[in-house]
Amino acid sequence: MYFAALLARTEDGWEASDTELDDVETLSDLADLAREASTEDDTVLVLIEQEDAWFGVVRVDGEEDPRIYVSDAAAAARSSYGEILLTDELLGREPGDDVPDLDSLDLDGTEDGDPETDSDDDDADVIGAASGAAVPAGPIGDREVLADLGVDEKELLALESNDALNEIAEVLGAAEVLETVR
Repeated sequence: MYFAALLARTEDGWEASDTELDDVETLSDLADLAREASTEDDTVLVLIEQEDAWFGVVRVDGEEDPRIYVSDAAAAARSSYGEILLTDELLGREPGDDVPDLDSLDLDGTEDGDPETDSDDDDADVIGAASGAAVPAGPIGDREVLADLGVDEKELLALESNDALNEIAEVLGAAEVLETVR
């Protein structure tokens, strides 16, 4: 079960709205959605969680590039919403450096056009390599994403996935508005 909400900072405090991410396919789409929630190019936070598995924070300040924090990259990589956040840049990869696509592998585990080799590797090893082994377990991204708002790196890393968004909202003074959309 997923939950996603936008917290937009206004001169009167934080305004929350739940958001549907079904039409969001890229980080750029998500940033555009966040910018639409802001009237004055103020800070907008996109808060996403998947039950007790992981949570993510995307911060959009006006036209600046989004800042991203994900509590567990490996767990997020197994989620369609998590994949939106785990950009090549965040993972430290060059675009196109993806692991081999399983569809491009022959049954013997070689990529199309590669010569077959006599290897003891079985298909499970190839699938393991192709299924996201390059994604690290644990937190990834900008650990200072909320520092100026009262949640420093140490506090962010200490948050438990099952209650992280509520704790963040509490520090921001937005717990009540977040609860109204939950």
